[in-house]
Amino acid sequence: MRPACPPAYARAVPQESELVARLRAAGCVFAEDEAALLVEAAGDDAARLERMAAARIAGAPLEQVLGWAELWERRWIVAPGVFVPRRRSELLVREALEAVRPERFVPGGTSGDSGRGLGGDRRAGAGRGRVVVVDLCCGCGALGGSVALDLVASGHDVELHAADADPAATACARANLAAIPGAHVHDGDLDAPLPDALRGRADILLCNAPYVPSDAIALMPREARDHEPRLALDGGRDGLDILRRAITAAPGWLRPGGTLLFETGHDQADAASAAAEAAGLVPRVVADDDLGATAVLARLPAR
Repeated sequence: MRPACPPAYARAVPQESELVARLRAAGCVFAEDEAALLVEAAGDDAARLERMAAARIAGAPLEQVLGWAELWERRWIVAPGVFVPRRRSELLVREALEAVRPERFVPGGTSGDSGRGLGGDRRAGAGRGRVVVVDLCCGCGALGGSVALDLVASGHDVELHAADADPAATACARANLAAIPGAHVHDGDLDAPLPDALRGRADILLCNAPYVPSDAIALMPREARDHEPRLALDGGRDGLDILRRAITAAPGWLRPGGTLLFETGHDQADAASAAAEAAGLVPRVVADDDLGATAVLARLPAR
């Protein structure tokens, strides 16, 4: 996995350095970039640099070794053993923002904290009321946090609820979302821990549920299958077991006109869309070839 970090964040490390050679020998394709990030993180602590290098060479995901992952041009805390957000999930962030405020969404905009997904004046959304965002299977909270921070920066009042069954993930989410007014993190399976008062109020329901078929887990890269929790990867026989549960539950949480957004494999999108239609939602498949991502947007019809 290529480190999702602009070169400006990293200190240069000579190509011939011992660290680069060790990383390359371990199979790190972007050894120079990774070495630069490790050196930056370790600072002047040679012992820490060696511990980090050893962990990476042993196969730990770079993001877990560094303690952060990048998504939507922000850094998010990621602890060892916690699912690492993938850059392809930026498709969900972009589509969620567009679903809430399409008239103001300008891809690659230059306003606010992220530098992405915001167009023009931050105050453009002021006075438009509260936006309720729910992030199920939230992991470290990067998806819901990215949507919430962009909305706050553009003048919206945001209520964010993030939930995950992995206590290590929700610990990271609490740290990542602590600075967002109106953010709540819940421990539990899928939508079970959400407060009843939230029913029928969600404008956006993100669910980056696992969708890898059980038999395909063994084919995943070592750093994922050995260092990320199986519950964050395994989607059951056809990869859609957890997503079907989320789709069935979604109409009870969405407001009329609200949208459920989730990621799938390209070959799973038709089956996932059919499940959304059966639940009374109106699905639309979107894809981004540059990100290698496919997502389903399923809207609850307005009454």
